[in-house]
Amino acid sequence: MTTLLPVASGRRTVAELRTLLRPQRGRMAAALVLLVAGTVAGLVTPPLLGRIVDLASNGGGTGEIVLTGAGLVLGALGEAALAACGAALLAQGAESMLAALRERFVDSALRLPLEQVEKAGAGDLTSRVTNDVAAIAEAARSALPRFSRAVLTIVLTLGGMAALDWRFLIAALIAVPVQVRTVRWYARRAGPLYGSQRVAVADQQHHLLSTIEGASTIRAFRIADPHAARVGSKSQRAVDLLLAGVTLQTRFYARLHVAEFAGLAAVLGTGFFLVRGDAVSIGTATAAALYFHGLFSPINVALALVDDAQVAASGLNRLVGVAELGQDSAVSPAVPGSSPASSSPSPAPAATSVPVTSPVTSAAPSPSSPPAPASQPVTSGAPSPPAEPAPPPVMVSGSHAVLVRGLSFSYRSDRKVLSDIDLTVAPGERVAIVGSTGAGKTTLAKVIAGVHQPTTGTVSVPAGDVALVTQEVHVFAGPLAEDLRLARPAATDDEVRAALAAVEALAWVDQLPDGSATEVGAGGHTLTAAQAQQLAFARLILADPPVAILDEATAEAGSAGARLLERAAAAALAGRTAVIVAHRLTQAAAADRIVVLNAGRVVEVGNHRELTSRPGPYATLWEAWSDQRPDRD
Repeated sequence: MTTLLPVASGRRTVAELRTLLRPQRGRMAAALVLLVAGTVAGLVTPPLLGRIVDLASNGGGTGEIVLTGAGLVLGALGEAALAACGAALLAQGAESMLAALRERFVDSALRLPLEQVEKAGAGDLTSRVTNDVAAIAEAARSALPRFSRAVLTIVLTLGGMAALDWRFLIAALIAVPVQVRTVRWYARRAGPLYGSQRVAVADQQHHLLSTIEGASTIRAFRIADPHAARVGSKSQRAVDLLLAGVTLQTRFYARLHVAEFAGLAAVLGTGFFLVRGDAVSIGTATAAALYFHGLFSPINVALALVDDAQVAASGLNRLVGVAELGQDSAVSPAVPGSSPASSSPSPAPAATSVPVTSPVTSAAPSPSSPPAPASQPVTSGAPSPPAEPAPPPVMVSGSHAVLVRGLSFSYRSDRKVLSDIDLTVAPGERVAIVGSTGAGKTTLAKVIAGVHQPTTGTVSVPAGDVALVTQEVHVFAGPLAEDLRLARPAATDDEVRAALAAVEALAWVDQLPDGSATEVGAGGHTLTAAQAQQLAFARLILADPPVAILDEATAEAGSAGARLLERAAAAALAGRTAVIVAHRLTQAAAADRIVVLNAGRVVEVGNHRELTSRPGPYATLWEAWSDQRPDRD
């Protein structure tokens, strides 16, 4: 079941905006001063036009009219220059705030527990990165400067009308109740509607991406029509909400036009009676009418931008929701052997495909204390355990590298995947986890790595940092050497080459067009599956964590590729504690200890010789695997 990522409350979003605004206060203040000056320069136009009317009606001289016209030109030029500078400064400040928010969002997204991201689906996160960021960016570049200038124009224009005659201001304010009621009516409906639109688009993207990713399977099972219908249904839902928004906008503008006509009629009527009573001149009444007519555009802009503000606010709430969630997930490591505790986050390591995290203790959630994650792994690729006997363990201080007590885990509350697991891994020891498909091997590896939190029980890694390497390989776009330096940004060229040599990748890397500077990943040089997995092991060597978890790395490789990767894994695991989810039982045979899982429970523990010398699940697996094993393997 899809569980979307959270959305921040309005109060929390405002608090976040204040934090982002703090470094931009000087720039924003300068922008405000320039916008006010530009607006004042533009407001001289109606009085000057009114003076020309008075001069024309009273037989004024040509020189006076020309001089007044020159004032109009200077006012227009001053308004344009000042407004342009102010809008540019305002947009720069807003863009800087948006850039800071984007960085916070990416940092927080990388901190999120993978379990939570998987439950939300790809569509929710990608729609926030694309659609929501685009809406906020448009608001920062265009809507915010226009809105600021529109508000200033409205306020200063009303002040100008009061300066002409206070009764013009009273007449203009007749339109305000209609406008206020219209905005309140619109805001009550627009916020929830645009929020629903964002959710619908995220849901549509999630189903579309899932369908595209599984296209080959969908075609193989001839279920393309149901999937197309599901995507069509989600798309139609998004379109229906979009059309509902258009209808709402149409009704919104219709009500605004009523306010405009009422206000203009009131100002013209007031001018008629004041001129007839010789209270003001025709030119003054003309200036008042022009002032109010000049309000049409800024009022419409300000109120129309309420629509953009609703869209941007909806996207902003969604971005801040992820930023908050990432902060909550970035829990400081617990002291080895201590109980789970929540504390302030420490700085995140640089993005790396082989994760490095601090020693932690993880336990099942309790109402009184949120759990600290067992680690913050980032899957790096598809590694494979070694087939050769492991080198002598390098022991570190402490009696346990990994400690699992009373562990149970469920993806759904009505079905346990792991039940009552106790496991201790000594420093430097290599433990293989074996079992039939569905026994819970990968789930146990992910819980130890901190990808999933225990439902009950505790997982602690007193040895220190943990790296999880799976069979899902990702090669980052960019130079190959920089791909490896994601694991250790300060790694020298010699260290990078040494890591490549250790996993037997240096020879083919040197043969690439630009060696280790060759662009790989999306749009770059295409690597084979085995080559990509070798890079994953090279990252592991550079990251140098004391504990590594390998999950069925050679499941996708052929025999020759598997043997190469097993040698690479042996080099990468040298001197480390290792938990190996074994796809090939030769990997289990080479381990110090074997843990056999069945239906989520530990049913056997021992080394290869012990377990094959007596009847049991492992002996049965070994016999079946040996009978089917190709001679060449």
